[in-house]
Amino acid sequence: MSDRPIADYALLADCQTAALVSSDGSIDWLCFPHFDSRAVFSRILDDEGGHWFIRPSGDFSRSRTYLDRSLVLRTDFRTSTGSASLTDALAAGPNRDGHELGAQAPHLLIRVLTCTGGNVDIDVEFAPRPEYGLIKPLLIADDGRIRCHGGPDTLGLSATVPFTTGATARAALTLHAGQRAAFALQHTMAGREPAVWQEEDILAQLDTTLTSWRNWSALHQAYQGPWADLVHHSGRVLQGLTFQPTGAIVAAPTTSLPEEAGGVRNWDYRYAWVRDASFTLDALWVAACPDEAEAFFRWMSQAAAQSVEHHPDLQIMFGIRGERDLTERTLDHLSGWRNSRPVRIGNGAWNQRQLDVYGELLAAARRLRHYLDGLDAHARRFLAGLADAAAARWTEADQGIWEVRSGPQHFLYSKLMCWVALDSALDLAEDLGAADRIPDWTATRHDIRTAIEEHGWNDAEKAYTQAFGSSVLDASVLMMPIVGFTAADSPRMAATIHTVRTKLTCANGLVRRYHPADDGLPGEEGAFLLCTFWLAQALAMAGEVGAARDTYECAIRCANDVGLLAEEIDTVSGELLGNHPQAFSHIGLVNAAWAISQAEYAEDQP
Repeated sequence: MSDRPIADYALLADCQTAALVSSDGSIDWLCFPHFDSRAVFSRILDDEGGHWFIRPSGDFSRSRTYLDRSLVLRTDFRTSTGSASLTDALAAGPNRDGHELGAQAPHLLIRVLTCTGGNVDIDVEFAPRPEYGLIKPLLIADDGRIRCHGGPDTLGLSATVPFTTGATARAALTLHAGQRAAFALQHTMAGREPAVWQEEDILAQLDTTLTSWRNWSALHQAYQGPWADLVHHSGRVLQGLTFQPTGAIVAAPTTSLPEEAGGVRNWDYRYAWVRDASFTLDALWVAACPDEAEAFFRWMSQAAAQSVEHHPDLQIMFGIRGERDLTERTLDHLSGWRNSRPVRIGNGAWNQRQLDVYGELLAAARRLRHYLDGLDAHARRFLAGLADAAAARWTEADQGIWEVRSGPQHFLYSKLMCWVALDSALDLAEDLGAADRIPDWTATRHDIRTAIEEHGWNDAEKAYTQAFGSSVLDASVLMMPIVGFTAADSPRMAATIHTVRTKLTCANGLVRRYHPADDGLPGEEGAFLLCTFWLAQALAMAGEVGAARDTYECAIRCANDVGLLAEEIDTVSGELLGNHPQAFSHIGLVNAAWAISQAEYAEDQP
C-alpha cells in the first residue's frame, strides 16, 4: 500500500509528460513519453509500482524549491557529515523564441546530485516497472548506461556511477564537497536505442531546460497584482500540464488519487475537458499569454468539431491528441493510494451527456473572438450549430458539471451554461455569419433566464440550488455572476453567496461542492478547492473584498511546500486529496486573484 501524503510530491514537466518526485528524492510517478502513456514508475499507487530514488544514506533533513521561473526542482539534503543538492528536471529542449517550450523535448529525465559541503553517502535505487507495475524488466549494464528490457518501453539510464543490476539497479557512492553525479533516463520508440549521455551532455540539457522555462516566463508572465508569485507559478504549472504537440491541457497528470482515502472515487484525469475551456482561457490570459490560450482553443474546437445535426450531444472530454473513445477499465493488480480501489485508466464520463459544454466552448470563442477571423465556413457553422443545439436541448436533463453517476437531473448549472451559449452566440452572430438566428436565440435566452429564476431559486434555502425544484445546495451556482448572468450583489445572488458561506463552507474555511450529496457513489469527499476560489471570486465581484481575501487565503494555505494544489482537501486532517497537481485548482487560484485585484483597483478609484 502506498501511504506517502499526496502533498509530499512535486511536479516535473516538459509539456509532453510529467513526473512526481517526493521530498526525499524518489520519482514515484512517470508516464513516458506522454501524459497518457503507461506508467513506468507508479509507486504512488502501489509499493511495487516502480520508483527511482536518489537520497542520502541514514538520517537526513531536506528542503526544496523550484529554481527561479521554472519547473526545475532543487532538493537540498543535510546529513551529520555534509550537505548535497539534487536537481531534477524533465528536459524541455530549446525554446529560443519563448513559444516553443517542450516542442523539442527529448523525453529525458535529468537528475544531477552535487555535494555542497563536507561529504555525503548516497544511495540510488532504480526500479522501473513498465505498464503500471505489471512488468519487472531485465536491467543490463552496458557501456555507461543501463538498458531496460521488457514491455513496450525502451528505456536507457545513463549514469556517471556504476550500478549492480537485476530487476532493480542499485548504486552506493560517497561525494565530497564539489563533486557531483549525473543521471539521465531516456525513453525512445521501440526498436531505437537510447543515447549514452555523458555528464557534460546532461548538464547542457539541464541548462537548456532552465533557459527555456525562463524564456517562456519572461515572455508570458506580466501579471502584477496580489499574490503575483503564486499566480506566475500557477501559470507555469498550467503550461507544464499542456501537451505541446496539440495544445491540449490535461486536468491532472495522474490517475486514481482519491477524493477519499480508502474510497472508490478514483478517476483518471490525464485528459482534456471541454468544460475547462473558458476557465482555462481566462487563467492563461492572466498568468500566461494569448498565444497559449489560442493554441488551447484551436485544439479544443478541432477536437470537438462534428456534425451537430447528426451528433447533437457534444462530447465533454477528449484524449490529448483529440481521441474520443476513453473507455474506462481497472488495474486490479494495484492496491491504490492508501488502499483506494479501484485504480482506473480511461474515464467513463467520456460518453456522458452534459449540456453545459455548449456554453463553455462558445464562451471560449467569445473570449478569443479575434481568432474567429481565421476560421473557415465549416468551423463557423459548427460554432453556430452549438448555439442551435443549446437552444434545442436546454430543457432536457443531463449528468451535470460534477459528472454524477446517478440519474440525470435538470441541473441549474447546465441551464446556466446553455444561457451562456446563446449569450455568447448573440455577441458573435455577425462573426459567425448567423445574424438570421438572432431573434430565435434572443427569445430562447429569455426563456432560460425565466426558467432559472422560477425553478432554480429555493425560498426556504434562500439560494439558487443544484437542480430545478431541488433543495440541495451546490457551489456551482457561484458561477452565475462570474459568467455574467446576474450581478454578484443582486438580492438573490447576495443571499446565495451568504448561504454558500454558511452552509457549504467547512470549519477550515473551504467549500464543499454540494450538500447533501446523492451522486450515485458511496463514500464522502473533501472540500473542493476550485469551489473555494469561486467563492472568493464571487465575493470580490460583490464588493466584499475583505471576505474575498480571507477566503482566498484559506485556499492558498492548502498548497504544499512548492506551491502545488491537488483537487480537494480532507476536511478533518487538512491533507491534499485527489489527482495532483490539479489544473482546475490552479485555474481557480489565478482567476480569483485577478477578480480580487480588479475589485481592489475599483475600490481605490475616486
